[in-house]
Amino acid sequence: MSVHAFLRRSAELPGRGLLAASRAGDAAVAAARRAVSTAPLPWPHEGQASVEVEGFGSLGTVGEQIPVPIASLTKVMTAYVVLREHPLGPGDPGPVVRADRAAAREAGSTIESVVPVKEGQEFPLRQLLAYMLIPSGNNIARLLARWTAGSEAAFVRWMNEAAADLGMARTTFTGSCGMDTGNTSTATDLLVLARTVMRDEAFRTIVATPSVRLPGGRGEGLTTNRLLGRHGVVGLKTGTSTPAGGNVLWAAYKNVDGTRRLVLGAVLAQRSGCSPVRARAAVWAHSRRLVEAVQRAPLDALATPRPSVPPAPPSPKPPARVAGRGAGRGGAVALTGRGRAG
Repeated sequence: MSVHAFLRRSAELPGRGLLAASRAGDAAVAAARRAVSTAPLPWPHEGQASVEVEGFGSLGTVGEQIPVPIASLTKVMTAYVVLREHPLGPGDPGPVVRADRAAAREAGSTIESVVPVKEGQEFPLRQLLAYMLIPSGNNIARLLARWTAGSEAAFVRWMNEAAADLGMARTTFTGSCGMDTGNTSTATDLLVLARTVMRDEAFRTIVATPSVRLPGGRGEGLTTNRLLGRHGVVGLKTGTSTPAGGNVLWAAYKNVDGTRRLVLGAVLAQRSGCSPVRARAAVWAHSRRLVEAVQRAPLDALATPRPSVPPAPPSPKPPARVAGRGAGRGGAVALTGRGRAG
């Protein structure tokens, strides 16, 4: 019987209306709470997914956590390593990076996501990070890898060392942009990375931006993240390919008892092996339902609170630097990592 039905019934009972209404209301609220507390999140029926809330812990994980291709989600680690080597303070454009011949040649590709740059063009580091993270320029990711470490191979070694330092035991990188299917990870590993890199102001600002002006008057490069700006979503990155299927790493804010909490989610391997169009449609649908459910329900109805696990502490060994690169800036907060060779 609904609360309204109870109220109508209680009005027909002289002298007991208020008491009956009160008891009916209490019973209805308790029943509603029991129903919500047992309602699971709308998890996808394929692939894997995981969601966590800052200061609260995991809201659950589905799917076997085995490494799967992650396509352009790779660029989140690329950004993490670049910002670790070249920290940017609030509003700091960063050092100037010159587009090399390889980046310009790759800009003409018709089989991957690229940003139109010409050899010799100069850009602030923050601008190039935006080109990589918003319209997902593969040639920009490779350019930043070469500029940061001297070669992409050396940069990839740093990526794998960073993953190990963060405790991402099921993650492997073979390239800086995600075109290589050897870039693999799991939903839970990627949440570790997202939790860490979202502490960086420059990264947070860039992934929350819906578009960036392309060089040479080529118009606007739009974000690949269709969730951005909806249901409190403020990032983070997408990745889609035929081998990887549809993948999204998202971040949103949720008000919890008057405190704004960061919610992180990863949805991987949606419609892998299908066309990118079908994969994108599937991952957007599942991710949207998860975000909406988390925003609607109270946290105690979704999971048992437990503290978030912090990332692994950095090695005490001082980080090695490429000569002439990686000098920190005053006021910038550096991301941590261990020493590297190469």
